[in-house]
Amino acid sequence: MNRIVSISGKLKYIGLLGLPMFFSDAPIWKYLWLFWLFAFVEIFSSFSIFVQSLQQLIAIPYIYLSHGFRLPDPNNYQPAIRYSLPFSGEWTAVNGGPDKETSHSWSILTQRYAYDFLILDDNGQSCSGDKTLLPNYYCYDREVLAPADGVVVKAIDKYPDSRTYGNGSVDHAAKDIRGNYIVIRHAAKEYSLMAHLLPHSIKVQAGRQVKRGEPIAQCGNSGNTTEPHIHFQIQDGQSFLASAGLPISFEEIKTKPAENYAKFDPRPVSEQKERDTSTIQRGSCVGNMESSM
Repeated sequence: MNRIVSISGKLKYIGLLGLPMFFSDAPIWKYLWLFWLFAFVEIFSSFSIFVQSLQQLIAIPYIYLSHGFRLPDPNNYQPAIRYSLPFSGEWTAVNGGPDKETSHSWSILTQRYAYDFLILDDNGQSCSGDKTLLPNYYCYDREVLAPADGVVVKAIDKYPDSRTYGNGSVDHAAKDIRGNYIVIRHAAKEYSLMAHLLPHSIKVQAGRQVKRGEPIAQCGNSGNTTEPHIHFQIQDGQSFLASAGLPISFEEIKTKPAENYAKFDPRPVSEQKERDTSTIQRGSCVGNMESSM
């Protein structure tokens, strides 16, 4: 199925050759324009993901209106909580940062300040061996920790791991962008979300109080993901679709540039110095202060 969807995704662009149909009555341009129909193969192969993506887009004006067109950012938002990283040991931020240049998804307002974390080795690789086998990924099955004290408001554990193909493509059989996930209320308008969790690994239920650093699940590959990792974000409401993402202030973490990061991700990263900080960005190898760096 993924191969069919991949081929269809390329064929649809042949439709661009049909643009002259708006200026010419020649049948050839209309036939070429029909190649855009291949886009429906992509849509219906992962219809649930398509609907969620559409809902996120529809929610954008609502989020702007509900915040008076003044969205939280590092300059105007004072966090109620400082957070620990939701894992132990050294992981690398491969998406995310405090500004537009490093953002996980700047235009998707709930995920504006989100992070994706995984484990890279000294050669900039996230797995050892066959990239289609989930246990070969260094972060797979590792513990996910509560980032601060709080109360669980939602814990969903009903999705299987998605397949990984080792080439950056996603499994179109995924039914939810987040896969298995946990939402924790830490303050009146601060909620954490951790997604792509391992099936049947969630240790908490809604209503359960958790403590900072408490194991709550394990890292998996459920949902709309190319490989195992932890998606972590803070938002100002329970809703994944209609909340504004919040800048994250971390509690005493250590950060340094990830070794050979360019082998994993060719996007440029800002030069960083080894230091303690409350913010991090893509390309940083990070850990909680008590973890050895």
